[in-house]
Amino acid sequence: MLTLSSKATITPRGAVLLGSYVACDAYEETRPLRVVTHAHADHMIGLQQSLRTCEKVLMTPATKDLIDVIKSPLFLMSGFTETLDYGKTLQYMEEQITFFRADHIVGATQVLVEDAEGTRIGYTGDFRIDETPVLEADVLVMEATYGSPNCRRSFDRDVRDLLVSIVEEGLKSGAVYVFGYHGKLQEAMQILHSANVKAPFVVPERVFHVSRICEKHGMRLGRLILSGEREARELLEKNSPCVAFYHMSSRDRFGSKFFKVYVSGWEFDLPCREISEREYIVALSDHSDFDGLMEYVRRSKPKLVVTDNFRVGYAETLAREIKKRFGVSALALPRR
Repeated sequence: MLTLSSKATITPRGAVLLGSYVACDAYEETRPLRVVTHAHADHMIGLQQSLRTCEKVLMTPATKDLIDVIKSPLFLMSGFTETLDYGKTLQYMEEQITFFRADHIVGATQVLVEDAEGTRIGYTGDFRIDETPVLEADVLVMEATYGSPNCRRSFDRDVRDLLVSIVEEGLKSGAVYVFGYHGKLQEAMQILHSANVKAPFVVPERVFHVSRICEKHGMRLGRLILSGEREARELLEKNSPCVAFYHMSSRDRFGSKFFKVYVSGWEFDLPCREISEREYIVALSDHSDFDGLMEYVRRSKPKLVVTDNFRVGYAETLAREIKKRFGVSALALPRR
């Protein structure tokens, strides 16, 4: 019988290995199955290599649709891609692989592997605990983005309401530019649309296509105008009231005269921070804070926890806190 510690690990290249056959979120040449938990770059590492060499590359239908937009419709055709819906199980040899929803971006999934010995090996991927079902696992691999006790959000004010109020204030004087990453941008759109913000929404082409995929899979974003269309150009050129949504990588293209809002999770003291005149950071996060991570462990009741020390975060701190609070074996991998 294999020990629990041999049933899950994270390689120096960032692959989360579950059971005997599955590698998640990075390429691993020894594994016949590759899982992409969601369509963010740090979880698609080595995907071309996986497509060339793996028997199957698994993801949710929404993640496949997003990769078709972010990469190209031809990208995934270079290998055998198979989509798996939440709650559905794939049998591979003596192991079963099941996907469960993760509250992060559209299509994000948790992964549960059950081996021949009945061991349940779970991987959270990135998640917010709010609407994420907790996997009961013997071995739990988890993200550690905000894994420090210093990363707690105890805001009295609802961040979504605050985002709406800031945008509405900015619209009084003209266009408002909102910057974020794919997934979070669309969440901001949905919040503003649900709050009946009346101003037109303007988006560049890539954001437009990602948004259409998000709508296909259940989000409601309202009418979007492509930034290259005449109506959008006139709105922006005249600084007329509208909300323009751009990827965070575009932020440096816009100078100080614009009203700008950045949606970022790396804010813990205040729900909103004014960093200069007409420039704000709003603490809209698609990751659990420290308390959310600890709550997941409490409810999962694992015998061993592995924290992700490859991607950005506080894996070593989180492992120490898990040991201290729950008396559960925990380690950060890969070791540094």
